[in-house]
Amino acid sequence: MTGFLARRLALALPVVWVVVSLVFGLIHFVPGDPVAQMLGDGAAVREVARVRHELGLDRPIAQQYAAYITGLLRGDLGISIRNQAPVWEVIRASYPATVELTVAALLFSLITAIPMGAIGALRRNSLSDRMIGVVSLAGIAIPNFALGPLLILAFSIGLGLLPVSGRAGAMSVILPAITLGGGLAAMTTRMTRASLIEELSRDYVRTARAKGLSETAAVFRHAFRNGLVPLITTLGLQTGSLLAGAVVTETIFAWPGVGRLTVQAINARDYPLAQGCILVIALSYIAVNLVTDALYALADPRIRHD
Repeated sequence: MTGFLARRLALALPVVWVVVSLVFGLIHFVPGDPVAQMLGDGAAVREVARVRHELGLDRPIAQQYAAYITGLLRGDLGISIRNQAPVWEVIRASYPATVELTVAALLFSLITAIPMGAIGALRRNSLSDRMIGVVSLAGIAIPNFALGPLLILAFSIGLGLLPVSGRAGAMSVILPAITLGGGLAAMTTRMTRASLIEELSRDYVRTARAKGLSETAAVFRHAFRNGLVPLITTLGLQTGSLLAGAVVTETIFAWPGVGRLTVQAINARDYPLAQGCILVIALSYIAVNLVTDALYALADPRIRHD
């Protein structure tokens, strides 16, 4: 198990390098001068040249790239141009908000999807199953950049029940979590239903029922556990995607996380901060996938990674 995770981690490192290199190249070729944005349009040419030299932006791209990679290997993400503070400190201040939003979205997905998927499997082709299918299809079809404003119009502006934006308590996380986790909840509902239907048709479930085991025990003690592997796969992959989807959701709700920080860094042409944010998101995605691989063996002892 340890060897498998070590091999997966070794394979992930080149992916991180490719992501960092692509982001470095793309953001440096985006039109706009970060120094001009920082100093303003009325700044003297000599002052602009001085700041560019201090930040190393007057050097060739190859030298800037080599300096960035060298610093990265030492654990130095650089200094934010906009905030004039170490990139790691800026990201560390915003990362807990992103984790909070991601966990809330994941909990919303699980609390919603697993009961709905189980009801759909146990009452297959009934009216409730068809209604669950329609709701889950709508959840997959509506993107979060459309769902977020609709929720704001309904529950914040229309009913006045929930905050419009910001991070000011438990109530403020509800709408962003539903927006971010809605698509995952819909997908997990369909996956849970399909997995349970397949497991309920197997011989070991029929044998358990024939021995007098209750329907609840047959479903949740046997069928549901064996159907967890595809569910874990979906949740693992999509939880990583939640971090990327947080960019849009955090921007809509002015949520002070890494996703919103990434957009602000790109708009300000803050090269070190944008690169650091995307690196943290990529590393978080890889960590989630490693945890998913580890959960496989816990869910199904028949799986062997060696």
